[in-house]
Amino acid sequence: MQALLSPGSLVTIAGAVLTVIGTIAYATDIPNLSLPTIFYGIPILLGGLALKSSELPPPKRLTPAPRFKQLRDLPESEPLRKLLADVDRWRYGQKAHLESSLEVLKLWDEDAPPQLLSVEELDCDGRYGLRLRFRCEGVPLDRWQARADRLGRFFGPGLSADIKPERRDEFSLALVPEPSAS
Repeated sequence: MQALLSPGSLVTIAGAVLTVIGTIAYATDIPNLSLPTIFYGIPILLGGLALKSSELPPPKRLTPAPRFKQLRDLPESEPLRKLLADVDRWRYGQKAHLESSLEVLKLWDEDAPPQLLSVEELDCDGRYGLRLRFRCEGVPLDRWQARADRLGRFFGPGLSADIKPERRDEFSLALVPEPSAS
């Protein structure tokens, strides 16, 4: 259902409906309806198909949105709240989520970029945290682990990064508040 409600899908469906209406109106000799719907429908349909071809869906959200709303709304949770909002939307023309951030952190491979699979919100003793699950692709896990201290600082002050291997080519990155951070 999520794929059907993507912006690319909605534009494609709208263009297809206008094109079909215009074609039927043309075939039944109704020029007032056929001309505008065909002239608008075909470009909208092609634009929607172009969007669909470059679409990157949001990762799977493992925690229901209302569950940690109070923790997420705390002022000290702002960096992670912004990160969640950034990865929790449809992307167009990008190979992976967090593309520019991973490039800056030197965790990017142009041919096989790391893929964000899921996002989970965490309650870290009354403070807000996030767990991001990635598939390594072209960036080996040891490169991620070597930059673990920088990852926490990069995504926000007072955060630490905990990287744990999960499956053969997958790992989880937990961004949690440091114990001394308040």
